Parts: sequence; structure tokens; C-alpha cells
Amino acid sequence: MKGILLDENIPTRLAFVPSLPIIHSTDLGFSVSDTFIWEYARTHSLVILTKDADFSNRMFVSSPPPWVVHLRFGNMRKKEFHLLLGKVWPRIEMLLPEHKLVNVYLNRIEGVKD
Repeated sequence: MKGILLDENIPTRLAFVPSLPIIHSTDLGFSVSDTFIWEYARTHSLVILTKDADFSNRMFVSSPPPWVVHLRFGNMRKKEFHLLLGKVWPRIEMLLPEHKLVNVYLNRIEGVKD
């Protein structure tokens, strides 16, 4: 893994600092497609951080997949979002090397091996 690629549904700035560099999908162009994001992440060894179920669903039909962190909790205020993600991010980073998919819920985190 060489970095984190934030999907368009993730704020462009995070209130915490992951250990890997961050790129936002808007840096790749205006309204890029999920397929473009997927291929870009796969080609550049990036982790896709998203709230979009399409990416986690694609994991099972595309090989080899990039890493995906799927935030599976509903909308919340930006401050709450940043607090939650900052709190659980160390655990997410621990799971990523061994798990191509990490599902993040309000009350738990699940790593899924490919």
C-alpha cells in the first residue's frame, strides 16, 4: 500500500493524519467514475476509502482487487465523522496489510481476506 484514495463521498480533508499519503478522487479529475477510481487504486497500490457499497461488492468479482475500506455507517455530522474515523483508524491500518476489505461499522470493524 502506497496511499489512501478518498472517494468523492469522503471529505477532502481529514481531521487526523493517516500513516500513508492521501489523494482525493477530485484530484484525479472532475466526477471520475467508480471504474476509474478502482483501476487507479489497483494500479497505484492505493486503498480506497469509501461509503459506496459498489466498491466492496466489486471485490468478489474482480481480481486482483485494490484494498477497500468501506464505511458502513450512515450520515453524521462532520465533527462526529472525523472523531469516529480518527478513533478507529489505527485499527484499520493494522488490518489493511492482511485484509483487502475492511468494513467499518459504528460498533465494530471487520477485516475480510480476499
